[in-house]
Amino acid sequence: MNDEFRIAYLRPGQIIERINRHSVVYVPIGPLEWHGPHMPYGTDPLNAQNTAEEVCQRVGGVVWPTLYWGTERERRPDQLESLGFPTDRYIVGMDFPANSIPSCYCAEEIFALVVRDTVRQAARLGAKLVVLINGHGAENHMAVLKRLAVELTNAGPARVVFRLACVIGGPAASMGHADAMETALMMHLTKSVDISQLPPAGTELRYIDHAVVDGGGFDGKSPSHTLAAEYDPRRRSTPELGQQSFLAACEQIAGEVKEMLAKK
Repeated sequence: MNDEFRIAYLRPGQIIERINRHSVVYVPIGPLEWHGPHMPYGTDPLNAQNTAEEVCQRVGGVVWPTLYWGTERERRPDQLESLGFPTDRYIVGMDFPANSIPSCYCAEEIFALVVRDTVRQAARLGAKLVVLINGHGAENHMAVLKRLAVELTNAGPARVVFRLACVIGGPAASMGHADAMETALMMHLTKSVDISQLPPAGTELRYIDHAVVDGGGFDGKSPSHTLAAEYDPRRRSTPELGQQSFLAACEQIAGEVKEMLAKK
């Protein structure tokens, strides 16, 4: 069997061969989004793409071209207060006023249409299982994917499942946004991280200044509205930590996909 698994690089006969062997298509998903001044704009889709490719190499099937799409909603008053903003501010996702560029979010209805039709196309090629590998943690974004997975599975002919590209129940479960863990992940996957773009070590990182947020900032557990030391990328992020998180996520998802394929 040809070692190439990216569907855009395969000829028709090779696509048929791979899908006949393992009838699964992985669809990486995530928007271009602000991840602090020190991280790549494509952090979420790059994570999703690398995860999908690693899982595909372990299990089989084909990987769909990455969907650089994603959605976000305005922050609730309780979230705004937790982050250090006035509760009447209108702030969408991670597009904090101090950011130098905006993120590329789309409306929920557009996002749903893009994903729905991508799944339809994958099913037409013969996929019996479509795995949506998502790199973006926004609540409404994930709610759209979960809803579509249920809807499209019941509509058939393919089963559609949604998986977040991180370890569920592990260290990454508390992953914030552009914090130590996510920065480490990008250090492992890319050469695009530049910690020097953050203020010097020892300077407090207020959430509102850089949109670098730990789990406590989203959960209302940080009364100072600043990044906790244990989640500071200037102190903890290493490629080795990122590799550990990445491989653990891939192992978990690959195991789940193998189980799903075995039941078919």
